[in-house]
Amino acid sequence: MADPAAGGSDGAAERVTPALLRQWPLPEPGSDKESRGRVLVVGGTSSTPGAVLLAGEAVLRSGGGKLQVATAHEVAAALAVAVPEALVHPLPTDSGGSLTPEAADELLELADGADAVLVGSGFSDVDATLSLLQALVPRLEAPLVLDAVASAYLGKGGGDVHHLSRGCVLSANVDEVALTLGVPVEDVGHDPAGAAKALASRSGAVVLCGGSTKTVASPDGRVWWTDAGGPGLGVSGSGDVQAGIVAGLLGRGAEPEQAAVWGAYLHGKAGDELAEQVGTVGFLAREVPGVVPSLLHELTSRD
Repeated sequence: MADPAAGGSDGAAERVTPALLRQWPLPEPGSDKESRGRVLVVGGTSSTPGAVLLAGEAVLRSGGGKLQVATAHEVAAALAVAVPEALVHPLPTDSGGSLTPEAADELLELADGADAVLVGSGFSDVDATLSLLQALVPRLEAPLVLDAVASAYLGKGGGDVHHLSRGCVLSANVDEVALTLGVPVEDVGHDPAGAAKALASRSGAVVLCGGSTKTVASPDGRVWWTDAGGPGLGVSGSGDVQAGIVAGLLGRGAEPEQAAVWGAYLHGKAGDELAEQVGTVGFLAREVPGVVPSLLHELTSRD
């Protein structure tokens, strides 16, 4: 079999299979939480604390060792109780409940020494998100995952991530990729691989475009795809879980392309497992992270 990291280097997208993943193994998990990395999740507003709860649990379920969460001060205490495994930091918000750009200095301190930073889960105000990212990302060093509305940083915001030594992953759905590229949603729906590839080339980020088929594109032109998952994953919070899985794998030491490919497959396959147990639709995003450890064990077991 060809090198799984080649990812369609001949111009063709390569399907993600268990065999491909086993030949592209994740870094060894190590024996303690320090060896599996520290991940900082930045997200949520005064009305969307659940998004960072979902993303944070997904970080841990995918093998991340230590979790920090930075969110709106109004909900930080409740979130700390809901996720006792995390160290939760309250941050200032504006009148709409969104994090303010003044939080950037504190976030940089929290990110110092982090093995991955996830930003965007639960954010809804594009302008507030851009203000925060424009104050934060140019000074950030850790590997970065941009989730959902945070994709605007690479589009409308004109942001740059080339300075990040270990790269950036954009985890977005078809609508968000279209907005970031500035093209009709139908164009992305008809050719998700082409859209992801174009955005990755332009932005310098690895792009994970969700949908009925998940596509991962690297800035160097490599492309992977998986049809794992189904309509049941089209539910509130699902994207937060996918971004958390990717961030957890980055925190463990995976490279951006590897974290995105594994993350796309694990998220999709977890949806398949729940569809068999619960039904094609009707399972909840909060149920997806709990399936990930057994999938990881199955894919990484040497027995």
